Amino acid sequence: MSGELAERVALVTGGSRGIGRAIALELARAGAQVVFTWVANPDAAAETEKAIAEAGGRGRALRCDVADHDAIDALVAQILQEHGRLDVVVNNAGIARDQLILRMKPEDFDAVIATNLRGAWSVCRAAIKPMLKQRWGRIINLSSVVAQMGNAGQSNYAASKGGVEALTRSLAREVGSRNITVNAVAPGFIDTDMTRDLPEPAKKALAERIPLGRLGSAEDVAGVVRFLASEAAGYVTGQVIHVNGGLD
Repeated sequence: MSGELAERVALVTGGSRGIGRAIALELARAGAQVVFTWVANPDAAAETEKAIAEAGGRGRALRCDVADHDAIDALVAQILQEHGRLDVVVNNAGIARDQLILRMKPEDFDAVIATNLRGAWSVCRAAIKPMLKQRWGRIINLSSVVAQMGNAGQSNYAASKGGVEALTRSLAREVGSRNITVNAVAPGFIDTDMTRDLPEPAKKALAERIPLGRLGSAEDVAGVVRFLASEAAGYVTGQVIHVNGGLD
């Protein structure tokens, strides 16, 4: 398949649905060979594989929990064995266990940090080895508007995403000399399964806070990820790109 990412191999964590699925599809449309991970929903993973194939792309689902450091090493090793390279990594896998801090259990804080932050770190650590040898790589980490704004009941989630942004800036400085860029994308309020369950008045109130007057789509986020994965973004690194419709 032709495109600006032809001959590239891309890994998208948490790619079976929502924003992750849109990113996997977008990278496949751009010509990349896409490997995406899933944890709990094999049917959703199969649907994403089918959608990629119907779009004329190449994509494969592999089960992997990013909170498991050894599983990440095994995943990257498998990708290298089967494809011989790894060019683009999108750290999208994430969980939320929302609760006010006085009611939040320590294990709920730890679980969110383990997946959202340490998981992203583990994937970066494993992927950078082949990228250093190639002297080319693109790492794109998914953050969130709450890393900047904060949100009641999400102290664990916001902390994890703030950590992802700090990780991004630090790693960009470590590997920039090897032609590896590291950036983050911070979506605002996106029309996903979670927001679709909100009552209409709540969704209207959200939209009124956004200068563009609407919730974003998963495709809005995926388009920015596609740009950051391309040669066109070769001089962009250590940045957090906010995809939020102008929300402050």
